[in-house]
Amino acid sequence: MDIRKKKQKKVEPGSPNSDIEGDTWIFTFMTRGSYLIVAYEIGKRTKKTCEKLFEKVFDRVQLPFPDMKIEIFSDGHDDYTNTIPEYYAETCVDYGQVIKIRKGGKCVDKSKKVIYGTPNINEIETTDIENMNGICRERQGRLVRDTKCFSKKKPKLINSFEIFHFYWNFMDKLTKTDTPAMLEGLANHQWNWDQFFYCLNYAV
Repeated sequence: MDIRKKKQKKVEPGSPNSDIEGDTWIFTFMTRGSYLIVAYEIGKRTKKTCEKLFEKVFDRVQLPFPDMKIEIFSDGHDDYTNTIPEYYAETCVDYGQVIKIRKGGKCVDKSKKVIYGTPNINEIETTDIENMNGICRERQGRLVRDTKCFSKKKPKLINSFEIFHFYWNFMDKLTKTDTPAMLEGLANHQWNWDQFFYCLNYAV
């Protein structure tokens, strides 16, 4: 998801603030079906940001094996292809990409590509994460395209998304009865704001 503070082309070469100016992206890793946001990383659309994302994923997701692979589907960003093998053996991953074909700025078609392993070609899809992209923009004003309330400072964007991250996983019901965290067995009840702030104060 692309979030802009200042257009990248206007960032001066060699600027000491180049890491916080210009285009900013939210890399998100979520589970299909339960919509649990496992991890996210906010930064430039670079391999470094991708690596930071998968550091978190590696720490939070059960280690896969050749007979119990992890399935990963993404867009055609090359950094995923180069980063995933740094954390998982290719024999333990079924990884596929959805490549969008654009003309005049519009998506006119798409193709599916197997990168590692033997994923079912029909299962290679990114509709869930694209739907989450839309949900994030709907729920957080600072993520709306061409809005005046965009984040002026990167830390504010990070703090805002961190709160949404917890809210979405533990407080917002995906089904009539369960939150994403409940669907994944990470919680046995729906959290509320009182619990959120109580735990926050207790932790501090």
